[in-house]
Amino acid sequence: RTYSSTETEGQLLNSFVQYFGDSLGRKIKRMPLIEETVLPGDALLTLPVVIIGNGPSGICLSYLLSGYRPYLSPEAIHPNPILHTKLEEARHLSIVDQDLEYLSEGLEGRSSNPVAVLFDTLLHPDADFGYDYPPVLHWKLEQHNYIPHIVLGKGPPGGAWHSMEGSMLTISFGDWMELPGLSFKEWAASKRRNIKSDRVMPEEIACYYKHYVKVMGLQKNFRDNVYITSVSRLYREKDDEGRSQQNEDISAQHLEIEDGQKSLIKRNWEVRGYQRATDGSHVPFCLFAENVALATGTFDSPGRLQVEGEDFPFVLHSMSDFGAAISKGKLRGKADPVLIVGAGLTAADAVLCAYNNNIPVVHVFRRRVTDTSLIFKQLPKKLYPEYHKVYHMMCTQSHTVDSNQHSAYTSFPEHNVLSFKPEMKCVLQSASGLKKILKFSVALVLIGSHPNLFFLKDQGHSIGHHSNQPITCKGNPIEIDPYTYECTKEANLFALGPLVGDNFVRFLKGGALGIARCLAIRQKKKHELIESGDGGGDGVP
Repeated sequence: RTYSSTETEGQLLNSFVQYFGDSLGRKIKRMPLIEETVLPGDALLTLPVVIIGNGPSGICLSYLLSGYRPYLSPEAIHPNPILHTKLEEARHLSIVDQDLEYLSEGLEGRSSNPVAVLFDTLLHPDADFGYDYPPVLHWKLEQHNYIPHIVLGKGPPGGAWHSMEGSMLTISFGDWMELPGLSFKEWAASKRRNIKSDRVMPEEIACYYKHYVKVMGLQKNFRDNVYITSVSRLYREKDDEGRSQQNEDISAQHLEIEDGQKSLIKRNWEVRGYQRATDGSHVPFCLFAENVALATGTFDSPGRLQVEGEDFPFVLHSMSDFGAAISKGKLRGKADPVLIVGAGLTAADAVLCAYNNNIPVVHVFRRRVTDTSLIFKQLPKKLYPEYHKVYHMMCTQSHTVDSNQHSAYTSFPEHNVLSFKPEMKCVLQSASGLKKILKFSVALVLIGSHPNLFFLKDQGHSIGHHSNQPITCKGNPIEIDPYTYECTKEANLFALGPLVGDNFVRFLKGGALGIARCLAIRQKKKHELIESGDGGGDGVP
């Protein structure tokens, strides 16, 4: 690939000059912006941290790496007396500078990651018990704690929130979607936005995240319209500083053979990709980083049934495609119903969307309606009346109760989709093995989504709890140290948010805290080594 023009290349270089400032201007002349087929021959600038993903996970991590530090508020009393006693012991220290394992010991919450539970209870004390206590923290900007970093995202800050269906309400309260240091309610009031309930539309949240980056002064760290194509580890022969680098394509077997003779040591990460320019052209780049943080979320790849006919154009896999079909009038006047597959909240959103547009629905899902693991069982009726309306229909309007297939809604519990046929028919199979053929106007498969880590070696399959399996939020999250969020199977690679099982914004902030503390400690040790003259960092030779 080649640059579209020298002007485009220069614009991108200038944006990095602004990011690093005048003090690093000399190094920027050798900025690692190169064509993907070329390897540099001279030293290139190495960033301490590259964050991949600019949703709430990436934004929160950038906030902490920018030097913002949380302290116990002078007047605050945490409702948990044991935790409060621990906080009082080191009131003069920021939470980032304290022992997170000690503080989180004994705490319980709706995340399996202890630091996530800790940070959540500091920001939303006793929230799961229905209390609306204010945070016990206040924030200070400490410039000397700034760690240079860059956040790379496909769209504007806010990530997938900008592409979610705008007419649905968030499952979490607006307050639970907010990021540290900026109250969502206060922001909404300042923008004169009429927030009618505790739950808000994704559009509001997306605007809040975009504004958050601006008001907190984080813009210099963010690059939009960036697509990552590869993240790989560089190696260097331990006994030869002058030789060229070798990249991670070296096989594990080769490394074992070389071990003891010419052993290789891991160097920095090489991050390659391209930025889409305003004219649609692609500007390739290459960055080197000491640490990489994965904050991509799980909305990249919709879950698939892996059945015959799923690739037909009338089989959709996202709410946005379904919404587009409705808005374009493609389903208007259709006699056959929409076929919706799935029993989660997104499938429920689709049912409501069709119902509100007078489109008949056939709803297919594998579980029993009495299954205690259904998400509807976990939602209070008063707070989520629309989802309980769907659940009521799932229970009471089954195909066994109402044989009229042309009613507004018909559910097929305990059924699997066997195949889709070109004449817009679907073959279902019940738990007893009975097969049934249904005709539909459009099918919508909403059975969850998975992260797309194609840019990692083996698509990241080696860093999950279950090796050699795809990374999923529930079944196989990335395996991390519970207090630093560093991948246990790959040093200097961090992950947070849904990638480690924290789907809710409430809990992903704990990942940012754990990573920020880990990197702050390492940066301090690195500076001490430099000052003592024992080392000069881990830049690319």
